[in-house]
This record gives sequence, C-alpha cells and structure tokens, in this order.
Amino acid sequence: MDFLQLKDKTVLVFGVANRKSIAWHTARLLEELGVRVLYSVRSSERKEQLTKLLGDATIFVCDFEKQEDIDQLKSDVSQECDQLHGILHSVAFADYSAGWLSFHETPRPAFLQAVDISCFSLIAISNAFRDLLDSENGSVVTISISTTRMAAENYGYMAPVKAALDSTVCFLAKSFSEFSRVRFNAVCPGLLKTSASAGIPGYVDSYLYAEQATLRKKAVQTSEVANAAAFLLSPRSSGINAQGIVLDAGMSINYFDSKLVEGYMQSPPAP
Repeated sequence: MDFLQLKDKTVLVFGVANRKSIAWHTARLLEELGVRVLYSVRSSERKEQLTKLLGDATIFVCDFEKQEDIDQLKSDVSQECDQLHGILHSVAFADYSAGWLSFHETPRPAFLQAVDISCFSLIAISNAFRDLLDSENGSVVTISISTTRMAAENYGYMAPVKAALDSTVCFLAKSFSEFSRVRFNAVCPGLLKTSASAGIPGYVDSYLYAEQATLRKKAVQTSEVANAAAFLLSPRSSGINAQGIVLDAGMSINYFDSKLVEGYMQSPPAP
C-alpha cells in the first residue's frame, strides 16, 4: 500500500556523508517507498565515497558556495528528469579551525561561511529549481535543530545559523505561494548520533543528558528523523507548510524531571 503516495516520485537529496547521515537514512527510506532518488554532494571525493555505498545511483557534485555549480546542477538534473517532486536539504557546515571560542569571539569569515552553506544554500537551490519542482504537490524539507533558543556553549554559532534557516523556511513558503503550492518545512530533531556531532567537544555528555531528559529515556533515532522527513516530502502532509516539526521525544518539557534534579543536587558544582 502506497500510503505516503510517493511511489514513482523523484526527490533530490543533498547532504549524504555516510551511513549515519540523516540524508542517508531518509534516502534509503524513500527508495524503499518506490521513490527515484537523485543525490548531490559537495565534492568529487565525497561522490567517490558515496558511489561505493550506492553503486549506480545518480550522484551530482555541487559546491553551494559557487553559484555556477548550482546553475550547472539545475541543468544536469533537468537532463535526468522532467519534474522534481521534492528536495531534501540536509546540509550544515561550520569552520572551527580557529579553535573553540566563546560566542562573542566568533570569526566573521567563519560565521558568514556557515550562513552561506547551511542557510543561504536553501534559498539558492529553491530558486534554481523553482521551475522544475511540482508546482501543485512539490515539497522542500530541510533539517534544523529542536531549539535555537538553548544557548549550548559547545554548539556555538551554529544555533544562530539554524535560527536563520528556520526563518528562511517561512519566507520561502510565503514567496513561493505567489506562483505555486510548493511547501517548505523543517524537521527539527533533538540530539543525534551522527558523524558531524561526534566532532563537537563535549557532545557525548550533552547527548547522554538529553537522553535522560526525554520522557522515554531514549534519545531520538536518526531513523525517526528520516520518517518525519519522508512524511513532509509526501502529499500526505499537504496541509503542513512553513513549519518546523520538533522531534525531541519530549525533552523540551522535561528539564525539571525529579530524577535529573535529584542527581544534580546530590553533586552540585562547587560555588
């Protein structure tokens, strides 16, 4: 039964890095549902790596920092299909080569590059593919985070960048509504085990705390994020537009869980 009505649709997926990626899990699920998935990665090296995982899948190379790459991608995809039914934008980048600094010390070039790749890229590809997207049932989905109001030191300037991404979703939905019914939404997961997160200092401790703060005492799984993304890409979510769907297993309402408070009070930090 094709409940999600995705069989024989075509979806362009950005951001597969490896088997732990949200984009990887979503793409594999889409393929199981009968979707033709086209892939786009940032470099030839990443394409070579992905080819080993995907075999004869169609993989393009596009560096979001180069408008000519985006234009070429549009041309290349147009040669592969007459219409796109969806786009998954699962892309984020931050340059921490200057070291882990306090937020107010964030280097201007690093911040602006992160905005360009992680946020403006959604605007750029949406604009490039506006004529190829299904104007009646098209769906664009990006991956954000569960909250951009939590000032976690180790997440640094990426939270403001994700906040910009969340706002961009709303403005794109409004802008595209002038000439189409293409929808724009975000999946906003809590802490996940991914290769990208593994490089964040102190992330494991934050992840373990977040897991205990969930109502089920089990962290959000990448497969659950993929399920939500597939739903938002499908016609079954036709009434959802300009939204961020939070997947945090109840964490955001449970910070004052009695056991968490008790554990802290038994060993509070030194004054």
